[in-house]
Amino acid sequence: MEKQKFYITTPIYYPSDKLHIGHTYCTVATDAMARYKRLTGCDVLFLTGTDEHGQKIEDKAKAAGKTPKEFLDNIVEGPQGILDLWKLMNISNDRFIRTTDDYHCASIQKIFRKMYEKGDIYKGTYKGKYCKPCESFWTESQLVDGKCPDCGREVMDAEEEAYFFRLSKYADRVRHLLEDTDFLQPRSRVNEMVNNFIKPGLEDLCVSRTSFSWGIPVDFDPGHVVYVWVDALFNYTTALGFMNDRYHDYDKYWPADVHFVGKEIVRFHSIIWPAMLMSLEEPLPKHVFGHGWLLLDGGKMSKSKGNVVDPYLLAEQFGVDALRFFLMRTFPFGSDGNFSNELLIQTINTDLANDLGNLVSRTTAMVNKYFGGSLPAGCGATEDEKQLAAMVRMGSSVELAASGDTVDPVLYDAQLVAQAAGLKKAYAHEMDTFAPHNALAEIFKVIQRANKYIDENAPWTLAKDQGNRARLATVMYNLLETIRICAVLLTPFIPDSAEKIFDQIGACPCCRTWEKANVWGSLRPDVTVHKGEALFPRIDAEKALAELNAIQEAQRKAALPALELEPYTQEQVDFDTFCKSDFRAVKIKNCEAVKKSDKLLKFTLDDGSGTDRTILSGIHHYYEPEQLIGKTAVAILNLPPRKMMGIPSCGMLISAVHKEKGEEKLNLIMLDDQIPAGSKLC
Repeated sequence: MEKQKFYITTPIYYPSDKLHIGHTYCTVATDAMARYKRLTGCDVLFLTGTDEHGQKIEDKAKAAGKTPKEFLDNIVEGPQGILDLWKLMNISNDRFIRTTDDYHCASIQKIFRKMYEKGDIYKGTYKGKYCKPCESFWTESQLVDGKCPDCGREVMDAEEEAYFFRLSKYADRVRHLLEDTDFLQPRSRVNEMVNNFIKPGLEDLCVSRTSFSWGIPVDFDPGHVVYVWVDALFNYTTALGFMNDRYHDYDKYWPADVHFVGKEIVRFHSIIWPAMLMSLEEPLPKHVFGHGWLLLDGGKMSKSKGNVVDPYLLAEQFGVDALRFFLMRTFPFGSDGNFSNELLIQTINTDLANDLGNLVSRTTAMVNKYFGGSLPAGCGATEDEKQLAAMVRMGSSVELAASGDTVDPVLYDAQLVAQAAGLKKAYAHEMDTFAPHNALAEIFKVIQRANKYIDENAPWTLAKDQGNRARLATVMYNLLETIRICAVLLTPFIPDSAEKIFDQIGACPCCRTWEKANVWGSLRPDVTVHKGEALFPRIDAEKALAELNAIQEAQRKAALPALELEPYTQEQVDFDTFCKSDFRAVKIKNCEAVKKSDKLLKFTLDDGSGTDRTILSGIHHYYEPEQLIGKTAVAILNLPPRKMMGIPSCGMLISAVHKEKGEEKLNLIMLDDQIPAGSKLC
């Protein structure tokens, strides 16, 4: 019988030179899902990779004095690069794509041409707002307080010749896909997409750029490069061999079963991506799941904000499996989660040390103490237990309740067996609906029940009477069998630790499988346990927090740029002279470069007097004119006029100047735009 196919992807990541725990979150979730599907017997292909084109890369490479490819190679393949992080986090991807790979570039050119020849791509002129960090185009109505709705940064006016994709043509089909199917999950994301993008009217999408060159060339129109989101989205198909001969898996694995993506790129994956596939008349992916962000101090982690958390540090301090577990256990996958060091340590101590680790160590220690490490041959699951487990496996509802003042110990056995035997079904439901946090919650209900079972049966008391030896062996077996079932289902989340658990409880390879995860009695009756290291030692929270906070603070300080300030002026200015300086708020009505000057900008200012004021400033190396129009700045107005390049300049705009790593930086002092022109600064 042919295995069921399962194709799962993470988004291909922008190659950041500072990876943080947020980068890890989605990939660990995808890895856990891929491992789960392999465990169930599926033929899985798990894809991830890097999105390597665009203006940001070109600018950063230039600033670093490297070619874009040299710059990227170090970030992707170098020490603590993306591939290194995935290796550290035990990511089991089957394939890794870089959008600079030759086969991908050739495929994108064919895809672009095919949509063009169909008439779904046409040439025009783009004029609108552009967010350089997000490489996203926005309409005026989509901006939030005049800024990018995704990252909150300033946008710039952009105008250039470009090709456009007829996104509007597919608006009705995309809306039907979103509203009438389960394509996009969780459901809350559907409302966001329909209300924010579909209902206001889908505009045709700019799909080429001419203002930079680092991208895949449009082969039939030199000077144009393919817009990054066309290039990036089609990686999911080109990595299977779509329109190339590198791979031959497209017919086997496409359509994808699910794309896991961060909520900030749901728009591209749930609107633009299906529309382009509709244009090519290719099957659509079955699901897109938009997960939430990891937040730190209430905000999304971002290198530019300086609020990133280093996964290398956390993995070194607490272990890779503990970090993987924390990410999947603590945060509902479809929602935002607030990260803190305290929460990480608390989760490790409560779930891994107190519950799971304690259960394994107590049980194996008691088998060693009371039976010399091996249970007696006559031990094992009773026929009643096997029958009960089979009933649960077949879907029967089993209700067990104690009666009277005393409880028959066999009832404790039955309760544990029923809960452990029913775990696989509940767990599979949560995993299949992309709720790994709920799947782990189901496992830990059983682990907590097993710990309670120890207290209910008090093995230390049973061991005092030789006549209770058979009962004691039954209790130990039931605990080991419960641990085995839980370890099978924990394998996708903590793969290395699950193997250690199997080794410690003496589980043979045949009973570590999905098929045996609800078959009570799979463990050998005369099982031999093996003493091993503590899986998750309890952490001294106060000490660990102090050490972690100190290291992270040192990392933050080390990441700060080396600042050099202008020397302080020693000459004193008397108060009366200072008070003669007339500092005012001014509105920048217009700004333009001065001809024949590479540094002068000419400002037309509203100073509140009713007459425009002209000031020239040598800041063109730091600002483009269009960035400044409409801003509120500070100027000193009562300086004597002076001519520069033949143009009178009446005053001076105030800036802040410093050096970073030897390079001079200048920032024009900006004021709140609500401050009226002409307001005096005092």
